[in-house]
Amino acid sequence: MIRAGLRIDVDTLRGTRTGVPNLIRVLARRGVRATFFFSVGPDNMGRHLWRLVRPSFLGKMLRTRAPRLYGWDILLQGTLWPGTVIGDRRPEPIRLAAGNGHEIGLHAWDHHLWQRRVECMDRGALLGQIQKGYRKLSDILGKPPACFAAPAWRVTPEALRVLDRFPFQYQSDCRGRTCFRPVIRDERLSHVQVPTTLPTYDELVGRWCGPDTYNETLHSMIRPDRLNVLTIHAEVEGISGLSAFEHFLARAEKRRIVFEPLGALASTAPDIAESGVRRSSVDGRDGWVACQE
Repeated sequence: MIRAGLRIDVDTLRGTRTGVPNLIRVLARRGVRATFFFSVGPDNMGRHLWRLVRPSFLGKMLRTRAPRLYGWDILLQGTLWPGTVIGDRRPEPIRLAAGNGHEIGLHAWDHHLWQRRVECMDRGALLGQIQKGYRKLSDILGKPPACFAAPAWRVTPEALRVLDRFPFQYQSDCRGRTCFRPVIRDERLSHVQVPTTLPTYDELVGRWCGPDTYNETLHSMIRPDRLNVLTIHAEVEGISGLSAFEHFLARAEKRRIVFEPLGALASTAPDIAESGVRRSSVDGRDGWVACQE
């Protein structure tokens, strides 16, 4: 048996409305439980389009065929009209995920704002973003979210300190190799990090493989001698990539890969070490990400 954590990021209104129910049905057929991280504030993801002036982002949009992959409603959200507050418009899929036994975490209040501005936010701004998301998701669920995952794996030392004040069971803010406890300038934080260890669809397709060989390429990276944490997106694997994702799960079942919520990995990780967090880059991803040292 090979253990693997399955993290599902839900960044947009469309992902919440359509991708989440689709994924819940597919996961139920396979008997798989995952961790859903929800963005619950305004959907302003279309504002990322200004990044087309950056060659790396434009290249990603072209090689992944973004309009077909994501849909124009996602690509224009928050540009031609004010961003819809996701948690107010579509709370039902969030409750549906929880009711089906999946672990629920907070991803963001405003995903776009965090992703673009987190390194510029002071403690008060960070606290405001986290508190708004935490309260909204708690109201929807009737209880606090279990965990937190920083949008686009972007987190700063100041953000980690603010997040450490919340009663999360663990966090998943980084790319890395093992579960670890962060140390920031000799300050030991309390929340264990469960990092993403495997590449995402948009990091692989068009660079290392095509859509038809993505599943095969990803499966070759899942091994019994490492921490396996896969991040998928409700906007991709839950909609345009749903059939391919179901085939991926079918192949995983034959290989005896058992997918679990990230909390199960955190609670059973042996000898959790301490590690620093630094900015780095990931092949196929535009801009910086936080990485385990």
